[in-house]
Amino acid sequence: MEVKGDARSVSAAPQRAANPKHTLRAIKTIPIQSGWKFKQVGVPKAVWAPVSQFPTNIHLDLMHNKTIPDPFVAKNEETVQWVGEKSWAYKTTFASPMLAAGQKAVITFEGLDTHATVLLNGKEVLKTNNMFIPERLDVTKCLKVLTDNELEIVFESTYLIGKRLVENHPTHKYGCWNGDPSRLAVRKAQYHYGWDWGPALLTSGPWRPINLEIYASRVADLFFTTEVDKSLASAQIAATCEIEGDATEIRFEIIFQGQEVASEVVEVIDGKGFAVFRTQKPELWYPFRYGRQPLYLLKAVLLTGQHVCDIRSKQFGLRRAEIVQRELQDAPGTTFFFQINDIPIFCGGSNWIPADIFVPRIEPPKYRAWVKLAVEGNQSMIRIWGGGIYEEEAFYDACDELGVLVWQDFMFACGNYPAHGDFLDLVKREATANVKRLRHHPCIVIWAGNNEDYQYRENENLEYDPQDSNPDNWLKTDFPARYIYEKILVDVVREYVPNTYYQFGSPFGGKTTRDPTVGDIHQWNVWHGTQEAYQHWDKLGGRFVSEFGMAAFPSVRTIDSYLLKSKDDPERYAQSSTIDFHNKALGGERRLATYMVDNIPYGHCPLDYYIYCTQLMQAECFATAFRLWKREWKGHGREYCGGALAWQLNDCWPTQSWSIIDYYLRPKLAYYVIKRELADITINMKRVVKKIPADKYTRAYVQKIHKVQYFGTNLSLEKRNLNLQIQFRNIITGDVGMEAEFTDIIFESNRSTEIPNVATEQSEAQAARTVVVARLIDPKDGHVIARSVNWPEPLKYVPFQQPKKLRVDIVGNARDGNTIEVEADCLVKAFALEADDDNIVFEDNCVDLVPGETIRIGVKGLEVGHERRLSVRYLKAGTGI
Repeated sequence: MEVKGDARSVSAAPQRAANPKHTLRAIKTIPIQSGWKFKQVGVPKAVWAPVSQFPTNIHLDLMHNKTIPDPFVAKNEETVQWVGEKSWAYKTTFASPMLAAGQKAVITFEGLDTHATVLLNGKEVLKTNNMFIPERLDVTKCLKVLTDNELEIVFESTYLIGKRLVENHPTHKYGCWNGDPSRLAVRKAQYHYGWDWGPALLTSGPWRPINLEIYASRVADLFFTTEVDKSLASAQIAATCEIEGDATEIRFEIIFQGQEVASEVVEVIDGKGFAVFRTQKPELWYPFRYGRQPLYLLKAVLLTGQHVCDIRSKQFGLRRAEIVQRELQDAPGTTFFFQINDIPIFCGGSNWIPADIFVPRIEPPKYRAWVKLAVEGNQSMIRIWGGGIYEEEAFYDACDELGVLVWQDFMFACGNYPAHGDFLDLVKREATANVKRLRHHPCIVIWAGNNEDYQYRENENLEYDPQDSNPDNWLKTDFPARYIYEKILVDVVREYVPNTYYQFGSPFGGKTTRDPTVGDIHQWNVWHGTQEAYQHWDKLGGRFVSEFGMAAFPSVRTIDSYLLKSKDDPERYAQSSTIDFHNKALGGERRLATYMVDNIPYGHCPLDYYIYCTQLMQAECFATAFRLWKREWKGHGREYCGGALAWQLNDCWPTQSWSIIDYYLRPKLAYYVIKRELADITINMKRVVKKIPADKYTRAYVQKIHKVQYFGTNLSLEKRNLNLQIQFRNIITGDVGMEAEFTDIIFESNRSTEIPNVATEQSEAQAARTVVVARLIDPKDGHVIARSVNWPEPLKYVPFQQPKKLRVDIVGNARDGNTIEVEADCLVKAFALEADDDNIVFEDNCVDLVPGETIRIGVKGLEVGHERRLSVRYLKAGTGI
């Protein structure tokens, strides 16, 4: 690879005449992270107590000092509500640094939650009111000379401030879904006010790092734009370095795989330096399914003569990212799909909420573990939902490195936000700071203005004239936040990330937010809304479905974690008040029961079997959705559905929710079925019924013919010729009633394929007793590429048989894992494995068993001969081995 700069070109690390030297002029960063104490404000007898960690928040520190119980346990959330209505102070001391001539001292606050007053040596020096905005404070003239400095931060109750702000703007129509409407008046993580999957815990405190910087000159910002040519044969990187101080030169370096491949020294002019690099045959960044994720490093070395003042670097990837919205061949509306390096991507994935209500305790490895689970689950996109936070760098770094596309919302959700002058200024600062912070990440391919605010507007019939293009008029309506989404955020994105697509909100597109033919939709008519049967997902699709979901219980071990007495707790049953307390969805138990009773033969006891049944129902729901919407990915001009993102990937506390992986990173059964449905190659079926009446009046003489439709999807970039094997098996006996093989079926690359010439008609009675097994087989070696088992629905009507022989053996002695072999002597629905240890990890789960077939499931952390550590479940039965 050759990279060319404007001044010279190189293909390997260049020789330098002299090495720049670090001196006292070099920037020094001192973390202010030790010695922190806290106390309640306004309580005469309050004493300063040590914090639990740093960064931190008030609930973590109160728990650490045993002042409050763990809010996650039992109903303790209720008993700690007073915390959010009090003011809290934090303080520490730090030594005064030695300052050389021309140097300054600056304290950086990466995040203060939320309304904070900062005092240095007893003097007020800063006030903040937005937890998403980092602050810099020049304290050169405020530092003591001979003694330590005292830094104190007082956090007022954001909840009470929000209440007063609502009162101060009585003409605005404050209203929202989830949480208290006063959340709309403040720039704090909205989910802290409670959501239908999370607790109301109003945190405060220094939630991101605080540092002391000593410097004469520094890199204030390092950014760049990248442009990959349409041919993909060349790329350009235009780098800009903004500086503070008296440095005279900037050395730009581009490093790839540890080697410097280009560099250029430029003069600082008006506080900036620029360099443009061009490369032929660039190493392109791809989503994980379609290629590698090579990452470059852009480094800016700030120089004064031969002295290094500061070094800043940012990692980036070269890719061409587009959202394709064009007319379809034979359907209304337009497409909505992502295209990376000219490859159309069906974005199967999920939505992300903050992984903890107490964000400071999420360590970087945990972020990577979450993203790794998504990748291992074949999920190509994660949407960062607008009611949480602009996530930590560790999250985006993991997505960059592992090849996951990110849909990024701005932090507005489910409400009618105000738009008075001070609020608009605050929003602009917030948006600018966070877009600038995140703009180098190749994983981010779209910014959206909010989550469901336009949908809330429609439901409340707030004013909105799409023909009115005057932003000043928008501020005069009762939906003034339109000015935020269609003016402020548009301008910020255009200025700082001009090559990244921006959409006013999510969902957004057609004449209404529910228009399935344009843009994206949130499809909640399963569970919410009209509560449709999930078997009808194909009638509920859209061009891009960015939210849909079904709830389920978490692992029984997760429930045990929040019961006071764990396994021995008297509340350890499905409908106990404690378990129901951890279900935050309005009417959640009733809606879950509705879908359960419609579909699954279940009972509430024992608890672990009930949990299994809820997870199976969720799994069936999600599998059906991905299966049917992926079917609509039919190739060029027929991309009727460009993606589907499950609500939701994760949890912020131990709860019953729509998540497919619970708070402790324990996958639910849905995780595994989604993984199978999003595999490179799948084979699927759908049962349809044709009614033929004897005449136009009769309702007594109607023939019902049951047919099975067959279709497959090939998301890889390679065309495949495969054989299709079909078996019709009797549910009672497991015997094969019909068997056929169809050879040389062509599965074109990156699209679904209908398999029309497979005639399999049955009567209603026959269909009700038939399980259809379909396999795609590689004719070269007989290997089964994909497999699917289709049962009559609803499952509650199926006369499941109990296996008399069920073999579960651990075989192999591999260092990186073993294999579990499973066989049954009858048809088994949703065979599921569970282990007693989180270090035991299954590659697959929730698998249908067919007599005469051995299912092999990879497992890590489980040795041969340790079958007793497993428990198994299957529909209408459960046992321990």
